This record gives sequence, C-alpha cells and structure tokens, in this order.
Amino acid sequence: MAITLLIGIIVLSVIIMAHELGHFITAKVVGVRVEEFGLGFPPRLLSFKWGETRYSLNAIPFGGFNKLTGEEDPNLPGSLAGKSKRARLLVISAGSLMNLLLALILFSAGYLFPRSATFGQISVVEVAPGSPAAIAGIATEDIILSINSQPVDNASELNQYIKDNLGKETTLLIQHPDSTSRSVQLVPRLEPPKDEGAIGIAIKITKRYPLWQIIPLGATEMVGTVIMWVGGLVSAFTGKAPVSFIGTVGLVQLTGEVAGTGILALLRIAALISLILGIMNLFPLPALDGGRLAFVFLEWVRRGKRISPKTEGLVHLIGFILLMLFFLAITYQDIIRIISGKSLIP
Repeated sequence: MAITLLIGIIVLSVIIMAHELGHFITAKVVGVRVEEFGLGFPPRLLSFKWGETRYSLNAIPFGGFNKLTGEEDPNLPGSLAGKSKRARLLVISAGSLMNLLLALILFSAGYLFPRSATFGQISVVEVAPGSPAAIAGIATEDIILSINSQPVDNASELNQYIKDNLGKETTLLIQHPDSTSRSVQLVPRLEPPKDEGAIGIAIKITKRYPLWQIIPLGATEMVGTVIMWVGGLVSAFTGKAPVSFIGTVGLVQLTGEVAGTGILALLRIAALISLILGIMNLFPLPALDGGRLAFVFLEWVRRGKRISPKTEGLVHLIGFILLMLFFLAITYQDIIRIISGKSLIP
C-alpha cells in the first residue's frame, strides 16, 4: 500500500507541477511578480528565495500554487490585474494549457511501447515442454515472422497455415530477442494434448508504431478520451449514469493501483488525470482558473469597466471556501475507502 501511495503522489505531483509551471513561466514572461511558487500546500517544510520569488516545498502533497502579486488589484506594482487583458488571459489559462500539453505527451508516449493489436508482431509467450515447438528450439520472446515463406501478422493466418500443414514438415522463420533470425522445422501434431495446440505455443500480438506516427496517434486518443468523458458527464447530469466523485487522495490511490498493471496503463491514467484537470480548471467557477477568466471576459463585455477588486476577491474567496469544503468531504470518503481496503479498480 505504501508503494502504491508513493507512486500515486509522485505522478500527481508531476501533473500539478506542470500546471503551476504554466502559470509561473507565463507570469514571468509578461512581467507579473511571483511572490511564491509552492509544491504542496502549507505548512512549509523547506523554502528558499531566489530573486523576487520564494520557492517552497509544503507538507500537504496534494496540490501546488503560485502566489502572484495583485491577482485582483491592478494598483499594486507588478500585479497580474494591472496587465493587459491578453496578458491576463495567457497567464490564467497557461496552467490548463500545460496540462493539456502534458496529456498529449503522455498519450503519445504510450505509443512508444508495443501495444496489443489484432495485426502486428506475433510473439511467443509460452512453449509447452516436449511440444514440436520446444523440440525445434523455439523459446519465449521469439517472434514468428513467416510459415513456409508466407509472412504472418495475425492469429487467424497463423492458425490457418498451421492447420493446412498438420502432419507435414513445416518451416517457421523465427526472430530471437537479440534480433537474429533463423529457420526451424517442425511437424504440427494431428492430435495434440489438450490446451497445447498443434505446435505447442501460446502467443500475443503487438504492434510498434514509427516515431512520426506517435503524436498524431496520441492526439487522436486524446480527442476520443475527451468525447467519452464529456459523454459520461452528460449521462451523469441527465441521470442516465450514477454520479460518483473521487478526490485527490482517491486519484493517488487509483494511480498507484494502475501503476501495478504496467507502464502503459500508468501513462494512460496520468494522461487522463492531466487532461481532466486541464479542462475542469477552465470551468467558469469561482476560485478556479476559469472563474478568473470569466472576470476578464466580463471586463471585455463591459468595454474595459472592471468589477471592483474587493468584489472579485470576495467571489473567489467564497468559491475557495466552498471548494475546500467539497474537497474535505471527498477526501474523507477517499480515506475511509483506503482504510477499509477497497480498490478503485473493478
């Protein structure tokens, strides 16, 4: 459990760091004073000051923040509110944009690894002792390239070629893990032992993608994920699907549990979390980035007339309090689930 939670905390910290770096970098670029850049929430554990900014590591690991000068008050030197609408839009939206970029990178990185497929590379994952394959020297991790000079890239072809050659000497071209290849001869059995098959192997089919395809494939998967997620939200709000929430602690648990199933699953869950975090932060709710963007758009609609800093600050404060209350309720639910030993993976 400890390792599961540690992996979850590390992955979630990276996702949050990407979000906060988006705000931090763009704030520095447009001349907004960053008073503090923190990973986690206070109380502070460690901190140091470099230039005008204090950098801190905080005790509560489920979050991060940038403390920008004058987020609502344009009269303070180096304030965010004192910048142009374009600059404010950039700084406020940059966190979500970084999360979306990170999601694209993670979705794309998944295509660097072999993936299960219907057509692709046929790898041997098990060889039955004493079977024709074992006698011929075929071993696990070998790749079957062809049968009787006929290339094979799917299970149907493989099974058909073997069936056509039952009781006959058959030549298989095999590639070993060290990339060397050799031809082997064997005779598929007419009456093999139960669950062994004619030549005595179990296989898996994977596909590798060239580097130039991974970003388009990652983008396609990302768009498809957004469509599915939006569909799920619609179903939840229309009562067609049950509504359930998991908080930051739950995300840590889920990420750690998924990590145990392999690197590809970990990349996909991290990409999904980053994607959802990026989108949800743009919702026009007080205390979220989208709530601050709403005030900038409202200023544009009012032809440059601002809402007073006091009013805007109060709206965000109320939103923050409500958000924290919701966060605490969900966190309590997450902690009870962990203590009871329940998993988030069905």
